[in-house]
Amino acid sequence: MFTLILAGGEGRRMGGGKPARLLGGERLIDRAVAIARQWDDAPAVALRSCRDNGTPNARVLQDRLDLDGPLAGLAVGVEFAVREGAERLLLIPADMPFLPEDLLERLGEGLGAENGCAIASSGGHRHPVCSLWRLDRLASELPHYCASGRRSLMGLAEAVAAVEIEWSTDERDPFFNINDECDLAAAEAMLD
Repeated sequence: MFTLILAGGEGRRMGGGKPARLLGGERLIDRAVAIARQWDDAPAVALRSCRDNGTPNARVLQDRLDLDGPLAGLAVGVEFAVREGAERLLLIPADMPFLPEDLLERLGEGLGAENGCAIASSGGHRHPVCSLWRLDRLASELPHYCASGRRSLMGLAEAVAAVEIEWSTDERDPFFNINDECDLAAAEAMLD
């Protein structure tokens, strides 16, 4: 199993450099690496550029420049994981600092033989950036999907017969996403 952290977004709504933003005195990217190490001793981070995001304390893979969005990170992660002989790829983003500890376990349990992907969902929203992929299915489908011009992770997940795994939001949404300064402030308040 290989874990990939997506950190290639521009973070325009925050003025750029989102993975380097501090939450509780720690960069978002460093928090994500620490979370990923619960499941994988050697996770990697997919970045568009280290220029605005700093260098994380993990292996760094450069997003595929011919693709946009999260798909650019996933594509380079797939290439790397296949070379490493991994069978599954766990995908998480750098901007969801409260991911549940049972993420890998529950996604793995929900991933049936007929599914190429298991996606987390909460509060009626799917989170394709929090997903577990079968690399054999993904590696064979990804070139066709990219050639079609489509770029949605959800579309790719649907192409490999994804299953959705629901988490409760009763206490707080474990997939709370930091997109702007207001979200960052809200996340700070959640730390207390």
